[in-house]
Amino acid sequence: MNAPEITDSHCHLDFPDFDGELPDIITRAAEAGVTRMVTICTKLRLLPQVQALAETYDPIFFAAGTHPMSAADEPLATVDELIALAQHPKFVGIGETGLDYHYTADSKDIQKESLRVHISAARETGLPLIIHSRAADDDMARILAEEHANGAYSCVMHCFSSSAELAKAALDLGFYLSMSGITAFPKSQELRDIFAVAPVDRILVETDAPYLAPPPYRGKRNEPAYSAHTARKGAEVFGLDYVDFAAQTQANFDRLFSKVAAYTKAD
Repeated sequence: MNAPEITDSHCHLDFPDFDGELPDIITRAAEAGVTRMVTICTKLRLLPQVQALAETYDPIFFAAGTHPMSAADEPLATVDELIALAQHPKFVGIGETGLDYHYTADSKDIQKESLRVHISAARETGLPLIIHSRAADDDMARILAEEHANGAYSCVMHCFSSSAELAKAALDLGFYLSMSGITAFPKSQELRDIFAVAPVDRILVETDAPYLAPPPYRGKRNEPAYSAHTARKGAEVFGLDYVDFAAQTQANFDRLFSKVAAYTKAD
């Protein structure tokens, strides 16, 4: 029997960790039921190589933005620049963007400015905003809410591992939470408890590959196939059969990343 289909909603397949291996990685993903993946460009100057992956491989879609940890070192993106990217049929999300005060708190002002640019682009294009948030819960919740009041937009909190308060703030705005391999770590019970009380129709799964491989691969290079291990843990968290949880996350992904769903149907 074929594995239930799921989508790796966030990975970084342009990273050198995967050089020369993508055909095999896509094959292993398909064997695990991972039939689609969104690879994320974190610096806009690297866009050509990320776009090329989506144009070369059917299961790969792409998103782009300026990662908050790079916000001080990269040119500030413009709304028009991001809107122009959305013309590509496989460009499906804005980001990742956000706030990271863990390592780069000294650039918080430019991070906030960059975040608001990306939110404006998400609002204008109708594409989901992809948020990275670390050690910045209060500012993140405030900015997301302020901007949502200025005009609705859709959003996923990628690799969610923040507080219950930020989870609630995001969910209250109609946003989605994405489970990464962190959710499957033995010591992540507090995080699993946060997910367990979230609406199951607002949950995605991802790898953030090459980072954060779930057990039994923890400490090794992550790859899209391993999102199935995170999804199995997710099924446990929600008390669902894996088949049912996989189908739910697919429906959730298709609702949020509607451009991917439409592309698949048109293909």
